[in-house]
Amino acid sequence: MSVRFIIANLGLVLALSRPAAAQKYITAAGVRLGGGNYGITVQQLVAPRVTIEGIAGLGTREYSGTVLGEYHFGILGPSLNYYFGAGGHLGHNKDSGAFSGLDGIVGVEYKVAFLPVALSFDFKPSLEFGSDDYARFPTAFSIRYVFIKRKISLFDQIRGR
Repeated sequence: MSVRFIIANLGLVLALSRPAAAQKYITAAGVRLGGGNYGITVQQLVAPRVTIEGIAGLGTREYSGTVLGEYHFGILGPSLNYYFGAGGHLGHNKDSGAFSGLDGIVGVEYKVAFLPVALSFDFKPSLEFGSDDYARFPTAFSIRYVFIKRKISLFDQIRGR
């Protein structure tokens, strides 16, 4: 996947987005699958359009924990949204030992209608400290089960919340 492709699609998403709306849930958890890595992901709504996401990741030679703050924007309604954010991680590699880093994230999420399931795809670049890699540029797909649904009233929909 080229950088031009990612930038062009991000531009399209931004052009189609509405400033209103956000997620349709408060708490969701599931699995995160990426190239060579997998893990558990948990998202918690902490303010309108703002979530905290925790990721426990496991690779062939390492494990890590990541915490991200994410800001969500609706695209054509509250079921589809894009998000971006930042955070950090700590981990351990079997070859080089402990490492840490700073993370960014940009992604697209869809809350499946009539099912307690949210699907997302994201790009999460990181700057590494104490690792053999100085930077990483992974993409991943996540499937989350919605534990606590967010109730959106008609008045909130009209106001664009």
